[in-house]
Amino acid sequence: MPEAGIIYNDIKPTACRVAEELEQQLIQRGWSVKLATGAGGILGYSHPDRPTCHTAIAHLVPPNFHSQMKMAIVLGGDGTVLSAARQVAPCGIPMLTVNTGHMGFLTETYINHLSEAIDRVENDNYTIEDRTMLTVRVYNDRAQNSAKTTDNSQRTSMWEALCLNEMVLHREPLTSMCHFEIQIGHHAAVDMAADGVIVSTPTGSTAYSLSAGGAVVTPGVPVLQLMPICPHSLASRALVFNDSDPVTIYPVYPNRLVMVVDGNGGCYVSPEDEVVIEKSPYSARFIRLQDPEFFRILREKLGWGLPHIAKPTSVELP
Repeated sequence: MPEAGIIYNDIKPTACRVAEELEQQLIQRGWSVKLATGAGGILGYSHPDRPTCHTAIAHLVPPNFHSQMKMAIVLGGDGTVLSAARQVAPCGIPMLTVNTGHMGFLTETYINHLSEAIDRVENDNYTIEDRTMLTVRVYNDRAQNSAKTTDNSQRTSMWEALCLNEMVLHREPLTSMCHFEIQIGHHAAVDMAADGVIVSTPTGSTAYSLSAGGAVVTPGVPVLQLMPICPHSLASRALVFNDSDPVTIYPVYPNRLVMVVDGNGGCYVSPEDEVVIEKSPYSARFIRLQDPEFFRILREKLGWGLPHIAKPTSVELP
């Protein structure tokens, strides 16, 4: 008996209704079904009295979800997809993402095409696209160990999370400039003065990083992007680098900062802390019902490449 999970946005009536109907449809088709809400993948925000409140990466997997599941059907918008990715990535479960939201940049199909999509999955008529995720951790032992190191195997992290889009580190509130020392891989640390910094995956290059002036990166390129937010220098601009290089950020600022991951959760970062971002051993696995066409999505969702002036109908050659 094939097994499937359903992850849905329980604050949207449409997603709740579709989840109930879909459960019954799958059972009638002979599937074993487990339900979970996308809230289980939301990281939550720390509080001043609990600056490191978090759930370990491996503990976000919903009960009864496991690596032998054929798929997890995700009902919601992009926020639900981001949460669901954290929930199922440690198990390697492919996601069939169904848009019940607005933008739906990360979703594959719509509710009115869901039955056809399930038929395709049952007949193994689909492909799987792996998207890079990041592991973000905060360490606070720099005061005891003044030597800057990229070897974190013997260190204890205060906070950790999986990230599909981006990590953002900024002041609270985001009103003025702060300083960072940033080390990428084995290269020497560089100084950066800005309102904040963004480290994004190719998937996240069309999210906050794009709004901050970063480049769009196609999903299959094995790179990450470092983007300063409103930098106080003409020399501080976006940097694209190999995703095998870890990034370590050392705050050079007397007050605490705020870190946000994928826009829905984060923690406080003190001057003694280090933020380490690495390519995760887990990936977000998306079920694709047609060959991925990234430029088509850019046109449909963001209007990229659409003609804004009339093109000549013919060109006369000399």
